[in-house]
This record gives sequence, C-alpha cells and structure tokens, in this order.
Amino acid sequence: MNKRVLYFIAMTMLVVLLAACGDSESDDASATDNDADESTTGEEENAEEDAGTEIEKLSIGFVPSRDPDEIVTATEPLKELLTDELATLGYNVNEVDITVGTNYEAVGEALSAGTTDIGLIPGGTYVLYDDGAEVILTSTRAGLNNDSDDAKDWNDNKPTEPTDEQTTSYRALLIAGPSEKGQELAEKVNNGEELTFDDVNSASWSVMSSSSPAGYIYPALWLKDHFDQTITDLDNVVQADSYGSSFARLAAGQIDVLVTYADARRDHVDTWTDDYGRSESIWDETNVIGVTPAIYNDTISVSKNSAIMDDDLKAALQEAFINIAETDEGKEVIAIYNHEGYMEAEDSDYDNERAAQQLVQDLGSE
Repeated sequence: MNKRVLYFIAMTMLVVLLAACGDSESDDASATDNDADESTTGEEENAEEDAGTEIEKLSIGFVPSRDPDEIVTATEPLKELLTDELATLGYNVNEVDITVGTNYEAVGEALSAGTTDIGLIPGGTYVLYDDGAEVILTSTRAGLNNDSDDAKDWNDNKPTEPTDEQTTSYRALLIAGPSEKGQELAEKVNNGEELTFDDVNSASWSVMSSSSPAGYIYPALWLKDHFDQTITDLDNVVQADSYGSSFARLAAGQIDVLVTYADARRDHVDTWTDDYGRSESIWDETNVIGVTPAIYNDTISVSKNSAIMDDDLKAALQEAFINIAETDEGKEVIAIYNHEGYMEAEDSDYDNERAAQQLVQDLGSE
C-alpha cells in the first residue's frame, strides 16, 4: 500500500472521530439544556406553591355589644395576628378590614349578602341568618361562681366572680338599677317574694335588638315562662344600641330595669362610677330580679356567599382563631367580647336557639 492510500485512510478516520466527538458534545449540551429547563420549571412550581393563596381583603364584622369605638380599638391587633397566622397556613392576606355593625341585624345581613366574610355574632343572630351564614367556631369563656336559677342567690353572693372552668354557655340577667322603682323590685326579690306582671310592667325597661339572645330573646322567654307575657306586652320599653348605653341609662335613673349577659356588671365596674357619675359601686346599686335559662355562646360564622370562602379557607380560619386565642396578645383582643377561647362548632349546636327564636316569633305574631 503506497503512502497516498495510507494518508487517505488516516484522514478519513480522523474526520469520523471528530464528527463523533462533535455529536457527543452536542448531545451533552442538549441534555444539560434540558436538565436546566426542567430545573427552572421545578423551581417556578415550588415558588408558586410557597407563595400561597392570595386574598386581597378579608372583612370581619362585629356586633355592637360594647361601645363601637371601644371594639374597633381593642380589635385592631387582630388584623396583624390573623394575617400572620393565615400566612403560616398558606394564605397571604393583603388587608383585614374590621367594622362594627350599627346593630346585630346589620352584621347578619352583611354575612348573608357576602359583603362581610366573617362575623362574630351571637347564636340568636346566627340562627336568624343561617341561610347565608355558616358557624365554624363557638367561643368559650370562664364560668362564674354563680349559676343559680334563683335571682336572690345572685344578690346574696355579690360580686360575681369568674372561675377557672371554661364553659360554652352563659345566663342572661334582668337587672334592676338605683331608681326608686328598681329598688322596689329588688327589695321584693331579696325578701323572697314573687314578682307579678304588674310589678315588672310598672317599670321602664331597656332591651337590645330582637336578635340579641341576652338582650332580648331569653328575657322574652323569661317573661313568657313567668307571666305568659313577652317584651312587646310591656308598657315602657326602649331599645339601646349597646349595653354600655343601657347601663348609662340605668345609672341615670332613666330606666329601672335592663337585660344583659351575666357578667356585664363586671365589665362596667369602673364606668359605673367614673363615667356614669355614681358614688357607690355597681354591685351596691344594682340587683338581679330574673335569671334566664343557659344560652349557648357566641359564634364565629362565615358567609356562604363570600366570593373568597371555601372549605379550605374555613378550615384555616378555624385553626387560626383557635391558635390566636391561645396567645397572650390574642386573649387580650378577644376579651372585648369576654371570649377566652374557641372550639369547632356545628350548626346543630344551635338547635335550641332556633326553638327560642321560633317562640319569640310566635309571640310577636300574636
């Protein structure tokens, strides 16, 4: 074989080897590019998962069971607490909006309409608006050292004090004030005498809106049980916009009797003397003249018609509020409603409340 032939063979083999190397490098580069693309896609997917669900605004409505300005001030920290807690549960909330309804019905109507996402409302309000609202939590609170059905027991054991036991229900009380008529009714009760309808009808009363359990519904049932009469049968009744204004009227002698939740006097110990100008304590100047059956505690309810509400968010809200109530800062916030914690609730928990509401409606239609 001559030199030219050997040279041609060698050059051919070199070309083949170079081509093979080129293909290998191209394949490696292509594989590397594909790996990079897959890695980038995975990172983007993980980033989307980590980002969580975006909620532009979460609105919360409170009923005016206390002075509205006081509620707004006390619940301001809830905005950050709830935002932080929901963030750990996969929800990024840009704004938490807190409002206090003009009355109890306003919050129920907002939940039904879907203009409010979450409402802290009593059981009575909930069952009136359960076509558009769903209960997710019920509040717990400290029990009291008195749970008697007898009004005189409450007066003999003043002041009312909390206990360490958490309860899911509370009483409503009919409280007589320092007016002449109020003192007259209290004296009769403390002497062990039964009140007559003429006794209570001769007094002036302050009640809350008709969906308030402690401020209307259960006192109406008390009147029905004792006298076969109801609030609409009383001659002199005024509706208050809050318990604070009701106590102010009682202190001023503008009314003789108010209806309220069992530990309300504890909430007004200071305002009774400092703001309402009384020289003696609220315990000295007020007495219980009636005690209602137990009332199931307030709810945290959500709107069935909210654009953002679904089962996952409801579960997150349950966990968030329960966790918040276990912190010192959270306890301070929910104390405005005398709540001390929350537990998961079911709609059936409020069946007794429905029965009470139905009776009130029946009484009102007579």
